[in-house]
Amino acid sequence: MRVLVIKLAALGDFAQAFGPFAAIRAHHPGARVTLLTTKPYAPLARMSPWFDEVWEDGRPDWTDIPAVLRLARRLRAARFDRVYDLQTSSRSSRYRWFVGRRAEWSGIAPGCSHPHANPRRDFMHTAERQREQLEMAGIREFPDPDVSWLDADLSRFGLPGRFALLVPGASPGRPAKRWPAERFAALAALLDLPAVVIGGPAEAPLAATIRAAAPATVDLTGKTGFADIAALARRAAACVGNDTGPTHLVAACGCPTLALFGEDSDPALCAPRGASVVVLRSRTLGTLDVAEVLEAVAALRNGGG
Repeated sequence: MRVLVIKLAALGDFAQAFGPFAAIRAHHPGARVTLLTTKPYAPLARMSPWFDEVWEDGRPDWTDIPAVLRLARRLRAARFDRVYDLQTSSRSSRYRWFVGRRAEWSGIAPGCSHPHANPRRDFMHTAERQREQLEMAGIREFPDPDVSWLDADLSRFGLPGRFALLVPGASPGRPAKRWPAERFAALAALLDLPAVVIGGPAEAPLAATIRAAAPATVDLTGKTGFADIAALARRAAACVGNDTGPTHLVAACGCPTLALFGEDSDPALCAPRGASVVVLRSRTLGTLDVAEVLEAVAALRNGGG
């Protein structure tokens, strides 16, 4: 049996799909399972135990006709027996025509064999929505995803023995998702352990602001891969982060995580999931008080999450 799983982006959504990935693998133990994704997430998927092969050409520009045709031919030639579309977008639904109508399809594509037939699916948290989708496709067992495979040697960073992770970045196009860097800096200065800042290279100025207020801070922006982030999560006392991909990955790896939400995203639909997650939401993140965050971090570290 050949099974296709579609999950194109983004990092937070990918981390929240670990559970569905594990459930699909467990439901089809003897099948050849292929993931269709995009280049940024292919290395992460290839490290995992859930897929036999990973295709990273899952989102060609519609105007790039040769690339679209290559993907269409590849999907048709693979002769998949079942497809689990975990992206459930208009794009991924169109891929049903590429795969061919003989394949069973779990998703929202018109006319598919196993539709997620809940008219309120868009009002469900991602985790519950995907679980219900798979249940409607006949999957009943949902083992906790083992992410022990995602680990790395952190010795090159010279980290302190105990530290807190800070994730001050978020989507550049959505500034309302960011608690101000100055507030992160004030928090770092008040913590009873040093901070480690993670994020992309573009977030180095945020780390510099934090280090100016708390010189013991370690700036790892632009220096960490997915495995490094997971390893940091396992070793951190706690994490404070905005609604962004690394925060979701850290939470999924079991780190006590305080996720900060403004009005630009709804935690009821997309809050990080993990063993210990607390959400603080303020209509305007800029007004969220440092003392309130510090108190929430203390409660989280004391088992209040």
